[in-house]
Amino acid sequence: MIVEALVPKALEDGAALPAPLLTELTALYASDERFQQLSGDVPDPSDIRPEQVAAALADELAEPTAEVLLARSEGRLVAVAVTLGRHPDPAEPEPWLGLLLVHADERRAGHGSRLAAYVEDRFRAEGRTGLRLAVLENNPDALAFWTSLGYEETDRRPDRVHGRPCVVLRKGLAS
Repeated sequence: MIVEALVPKALEDGAALPAPLLTELTALYASDERFQQLSGDVPDPSDIRPEQVAAALADELAEPTAEVLLARSEGRLVAVAVTLGRHPDPAEPEPWLGLLLVHADERRAGHGSRLAAYVEDRFRAEGRTGLRLAVLENNPDALAFWTSLGYEETDRRPDRVHGRPCVVLRKGLAS
């Protein structure tokens, strides 16, 4: 698996993502209709539009420490992750993994675990001691995935943007 960062400049000054990349990203987001239904991030989870994906990514990258990571296997986009080097809340000093989405056709191939490990390794190399993420309470499959990777529940609270009930998880990144 090859991981590359989506360069924020691609979305600055109203610039559009290259059409082929936006098509790939839209297909990835649309492949997981169940997650889209759970999240409520789009009006019609069965009809994800490129402009919705572009807007979502632009919103993610509006945070100064955000990074969007694209994971490819055999040239195909199989997963995307959004990280925050620092949560917008000053009381949250650790980095966050805001999203990890694997193409539905690529599930159970290990891409999610490998991308999570990649993110952990990058933050560990920066000397960070922990990584946090939030899972929607109505998504037990995601909770099971993250706990299988060693993440432990630290809190339950609504998410910052939509107020949806979430389970906050943390994993220590000791060397």
